[in-house]
Amino acid sequence: MKQNIQLLLIDPQNDFCDLPANWLPADAATGAPLQPALPVAGAHADMLRLAQLIREGAQGIGGITVTLDSHHRLDIAHPTFWQTRDGGGVPPFTSITAAQVNAGDYRPRDPAALPRALAYIDELERRGRYTLMVWPVHCEIGSWGHNVHPAVKAAYNAWEDEQLRVVEKVGKGSNPWTEHYSAIQAEVPDEDDPATLLNMPLVESLDRADLIVIAGEASSHCVKATTEHIAANLPSGNCAKLVLVTDCMSPVTGFEAQHQAFLQDMGDRGARLLTSAEVLSILTANT
Repeated sequence: MKQNIQLLLIDPQNDFCDLPANWLPADAATGAPLQPALPVAGAHADMLRLAQLIREGAQGIGGITVTLDSHHRLDIAHPTFWQTRDGGGVPPFTSITAAQVNAGDYRPRDPAALPRALAYIDELERRGRYTLMVWPVHCEIGSWGHNVHPAVKAAYNAWEDEQLRVVEKVGKGSNPWTEHYSAIQAEVPDEDDPATLLNMPLVESLDRADLIVIAGEASSHCVKATTEHIAANLPSGNCAKLVLVTDCMSPVTGFEAQHQAFLQDMGDRGARLLTSAEVLSILTANT
């Protein structure tokens, strides 16, 4: 009997891929090659393997969902939001704590944003999952970096044409007041913004599958956070239906320990850790 195998592709976007020079188009305004804002080492190769998996396993795939990191330029986790005590810029990959904000080491460029920003960081730290990280401006809505890796898009477009099915797209991150690593829920949900709240319809839809095959970037952050929220909220409670495609995801440099801990934790919960070749065998048998 054919299984319902769903692919969940987490943030397979240009800004996260270490694309080689011949994959970089020219900026129409300057003529210079466009550059990924937050490239993950190994991500381009991950995406090529993922595209091959979709192409060769197309007949066995029951559905595809793509999450899209989708930010505004001004965002609490971008350098555009913050300044130092003396008014200087805050470089990417700076961690900001509530204690540092209270001490005046960092402050919003807009003074009126201070109370809300501090309340956010306080709550983020209370939850204990992350410290606020200032990332490069990335996946800006409407930008080239926001687009899906071309090989992955071509592969799932071909699947859509053959299967007469729509690849579902799930945006996350457009609320500038909260980080949104997970496609299931923002790090600090905003009760006035339903897009930041727990997305149980998505979890329930995925749970109707026999297998949920997960790939994307980065394994240390968005893949990790999304998968953790899915595992914690599956109505069936059956984490054995989760499959992590280990050679189609990579960690942000410096966060390799988080990547390893994530895979270990998911394996301990019953998820399967498989290569794309192993997953392809499952898909090709599912006809």
